[in-house]
Amino acid sequence: MNFFRGVMGGQGAGPQPSGAETIQKLCDRVASSTLLEDRRDAVRALKSLSKKYRMEVGTQAMDHLINILQTDRSDSEILGYALDTLYNIICNDEEEEQDEAAQKQADDLGAQFTDQFVQDPEHVTLLLTLLEEFDFHVRWPGVKLLTALLKNQGVQMQGIILVSPMGVSRLMDLLADSREVIRNDGLLLLQQLTKSNAAIQKIVAFENAFERLLDIITEEGSSDGGIVVEDCLLLLLNLLKNNSSNQNFFKEGSYIQRMKPWFEVGDDNSGWSAQKVTNLHLMLQLVRVMVSPVNSPGATASCQKSMYQCGLLQQLCTILMATGVPADILTETINTVSEVIRGSQVNQDYFASVNAPSTPPRPAIVVLLMSMVNERQPFVLRCAVLYCFQCFLYKNQKGQGEIVATLLPSTIDANSISAGQLLCGGLFSADSLSNWCAAVALAHALQDNLTQKEQLLRVQLATSLGKPPVSLLQQCTNILSQGSKVQTRVGLLMLLCTWINNCPIAVTHFLHNQENVPFLTAQISENLGEDERLVQGLCALLLGICIYYNDNSLENYTKEKLKQLIEKRIGKENFVEKLGFITKHELYSRAAQKPQPVFPSPEQMLFDHEFTKLVKDLEGVITKAVHKSSEEEKKEEEVKKTLEQHDNIVTQYKELIREQDAQIQELKQQVASASAQNEQMQTTVTQQLSQIQQHKDQYNILKLKLGKDNQSQSNSQGDASQVNGLQTEELTQLREEVEELRKQHTLLQTQLGDKDALINNLRSETADGSAGGSDNTELLKELEALRSQVQSQSAEINQMKTERQELLRRAEAGSSDAVSSSDGSLDAAKMAEVESRLAAQTSETERLKGEVKSLSESRAELEQQLASSTSTVAILQTEKAKLQTEVQESKKEQDDLLMLLADQDQKIHSLKQKLKDLGETVDDEDDLDARDQTDDDYEEDEDED
Repeated sequence: MNFFRGVMGGQGAGPQPSGAETIQKLCDRVASSTLLEDRRDAVRALKSLSKKYRMEVGTQAMDHLINILQTDRSDSEILGYALDTLYNIICNDEEEEQDEAAQKQADDLGAQFTDQFVQDPEHVTLLLTLLEEFDFHVRWPGVKLLTALLKNQGVQMQGIILVSPMGVSRLMDLLADSREVIRNDGLLLLQQLTKSNAAIQKIVAFENAFERLLDIITEEGSSDGGIVVEDCLLLLLNLLKNNSSNQNFFKEGSYIQRMKPWFEVGDDNSGWSAQKVTNLHLMLQLVRVMVSPVNSPGATASCQKSMYQCGLLQQLCTILMATGVPADILTETINTVSEVIRGSQVNQDYFASVNAPSTPPRPAIVVLLMSMVNERQPFVLRCAVLYCFQCFLYKNQKGQGEIVATLLPSTIDANSISAGQLLCGGLFSADSLSNWCAAVALAHALQDNLTQKEQLLRVQLATSLGKPPVSLLQQCTNILSQGSKVQTRVGLLMLLCTWINNCPIAVTHFLHNQENVPFLTAQISENLGEDERLVQGLCALLLGICIYYNDNSLENYTKEKLKQLIEKRIGKENFVEKLGFITKHELYSRAAQKPQPVFPSPEQMLFDHEFTKLVKDLEGVITKAVHKSSEEEKKEEEVKKTLEQHDNIVTQYKELIREQDAQIQELKQQVASASAQNEQMQTTVTQQLSQIQQHKDQYNILKLKLGKDNQSQSNSQGDASQVNGLQTEELTQLREEVEELRKQHTLLQTQLGDKDALINNLRSETADGSAGGSDNTELLKELEALRSQVQSQSAEINQMKTERQELLRRAEAGSSDAVSSSDGSLDAAKMAEVESRLAAQTSETERLKGEVKSLSESRAELEQQLASSTSTVAILQTEKAKLQTEVQESKKEQDDLLMLLADQDQKIHSLKQKLKDLGETVDDEDDLDARDQTDDDYEEDEDED
């Protein structure tokens, strides 16, 4: 112990050892001491020196400290000292104020020791095992050390923990620790662990992280809570952002509904603390993560539906219209509401119905637009309002119609401010940012909506007293030609391009103004500075749209004349180069990344996200349209017509094949139905044969009984009484047989009804069928005859049953002495008649068997017809393949002819050039055309004279 007193600052007579020497002695002591107390004191001394002598302790003592963690697991105190020492040498202390060079050196030192520690993955696994210790002095330093390791070497640490058995589960147990300091540091550890690692994010989520974190947020006071709530929200953002699996799990677990109480604010919103603002800002970001436009459309729509159903959207709109809310929270709330309603018709309709608490009440959309066109409002707030308006109109044709309707003369209300009036006011105000925002907002009201583009042409504006009103389209072009700021002109050009895109009527209205085309050509042809290049590109785009969607209704501005104008005034190559200025602009790619308008400064607010999509779609087709000659267009039209004709032929054959397939299926069904009926008939015949045989046996029994009765009538009264005793038992048996025959009769009647229904179906199919109709008709006739024969047999069986019952009745009456000899002769006659009928029934059964055989032959004939139809289909398919081959060959021949014509033109041109070089006079095709046109004009003048 005297040694440690000297090390720790005791006075000695000799010279004091240096720090490195002291650390070396302590390390030797840790390695060689056999007593636990000596090792514990040495580690405690290293801990006290680890901050001042970080380099020396790290290089000399790390291996000894790791060995302590492996061997002295039973002593929590020495484990705690070792973990604290490792934390001190690995962690970069950011609390102390240091200059930049010293801080960089400290960071490099921490990274160096971290690499040394994680070289062996077993060291990290050892730390995870130590977290199972409940002792505070072990668990807390272990959590801090793991956090420091993740900060310095996150990716490598994540890989080790991911493959470690139960590694993530042990870290999740920290959230259930009753000691808040360990739980809170566990939150920081999980934040570092879940950064940019989707696999770990999924494991943490399925370890019930959402439930635990939401419980902690509620316990800590939700938005009014402290730094712990902020840490929970940051961890939730890590788990949900760009992780569709966790987002779906969050939604399916009904955790969206638990977010609603976070946004309950009171009437008095003054004096919000900085922590509350931070918490609420993170909560709004969490909502936006669930409905972000970058998510899959299906998942976003499902979350939007849940947010509306649980009342979360209504709660956000309440914050939107509340007073006293801080500006940054209000801005983020507007952005959040924007994405909750984007593309969801139900949510958009609800937002349209929200009114601001004013007198008189005004729609929330109008109140927000008032902020957007007010130049005194913060720039970020105006951007958020524009984004909200864009999301309200996204895929919402109903909302687009409502906005445009506020501009039409029939719906304008002079006593109230409408959205259309605010947009027009912003469009023509002196503030260039208001001009741009209003133009983009109005363009979104026309996006992919041909009806509203045509309706907006009706809008008339009163410029000044005593002057006639002008159309909105004309006023936009007037302001454009006056040479306003670049931002204003860019906004107006984007509006005009969106307006006339895919709307030939709007193109005609635009070209009807004689000043528009000369203005555009002048703008494009000039050589201007860098700032004006974007305007030139947009003018080229606008003129290209006028060409591409031109219906040639104006004689002076047809497609061909506009292309000639470009070639003469601008040049095709120059025009395409100017058109490419749009996509080459540095702000174009930034705006194309995401729908939300985010700009560092108002001056950089030039492009709209939806407009970048429009440019991408139109740039290529406009370039082709400008370069394409009239002859090429005619050739393309001819090729299209030829292809359409071939397609029509192929379509006809396809329809024919479909019809034949349908007929084949119908025939198959008929064959199957006939086969089923044949089987049923055979079954019925078999049953009837068995019944006839039973009737024969019963008849023979009755005949014998009646013979015995006649013999007994001539005998004594005693013999008659004995016969009567025998007849009683036989009569009981006969009654049971009669009851069984009745049941069989009922079954036969049911089967006959089913056969009638099948025969009626076959009759209807035969009336409508085309192929195989005659064979089916004959088959149906045969089946009808067979059915009538079966019915006649059934009737005869019924008659026999009746006669049998009569015989039974007579047999019962025969037990009395009143039976005479005349009755016996009558019964004998009846018996003879029944025998004759049974013989006829037997012959009829044989005939039915022959008819069944003929039906089987008819079925075979139908199957042959089916096989022939199948071969016809195969022939038609072969013809179809031949036609397709001919179409391909004709296309190749056309391409070869075009190549030959091009070569011939080149040869003619070269020969003409040689003639010119030799001094010969050669008429060009243009001169010949001009001469022919002059001759035609001269002939027309002579005709008029």
